[in-house]
Amino acid sequence: MRARFIVVLAFFCCLSGTALAKDVVFAVDATYPPMEMLDADKNVVGFAPELVMAIGKAAGFTPILKNTAWDGIFAGLAAGRYDAICSSVSITEDRSKNMDFADPYFDVKQGVIMPKGSAISSADDLKDKTVGSQMGTTGYFMAKKIAGKMARSYDEIGLAVEDLYNGRIDAVIADDAVASNYALQHKEYSKKLALVHLIAPEKPEYLGIAVKKGDDATRQLINEGLKKVRESGEYDAIYAKWFGTR
Repeated sequence: MRARFIVVLAFFCCLSGTALAKDVVFAVDATYPPMEMLDADKNVVGFAPELVMAIGKAAGFTPILKNTAWDGIFAGLAAGRYDAICSSVSITEDRSKNMDFADPYFDVKQGVIMPKGSAISSADDLKDKTVGSQMGTTGYFMAKKIAGKMARSYDEIGLAVEDLYNGRIDAVIADDAVASNYALQHKEYSKKLALVHLIAPEKPEYLGIAVKKGDDATRQLINEGLKKVRESGEYDAIYAKWFGTR
């Protein structure tokens, strides 16, 4: 009887044009505040998680956020352990060979954090410095390009900033929103560290939600929700909550 009821419900939903709700699982490395992080109750919060929840509501699906370590997050997508990744993933040519992206939802530059009083006029000033960043990020790729063997990778960006705070490295490179959060808003770090420079990319760098290669259904569903959130003004409200007005 229950099986027949579900079939009949689905039939009437189709007649009415209302799709049944769908769960979409998003992998999130919640170590990148204020973009993605854990609150005091271990809930995944931040700009991107709040945006994802709004996208889901607008497109008629239920987002499920799965806290996932950055190391292996792309392999997990390929293996089907989740449907999408929303974790400050920059859309790059190399990544696009192995996964597809929904429309961009954020544009970024790379921010340089150094001790207060430091002054650099260009990225070249970091050539002889020990520069840290989170492994596998565009910040780390930039650190490698600038500092070569002096670049140091970390599992989490917070560990890099901690080493900088304790004088073990000379600088940290991260997405500008994240760099600003650590340098300006963290009570202890802000006493000693500062965001001293922004590295303008050679071409615009955008963040996007990644889906498994060929998964057009999920990509289109996310795009539908993102478009509605932008058009309604909700995107701007979420942005203002986390970063202030643009």
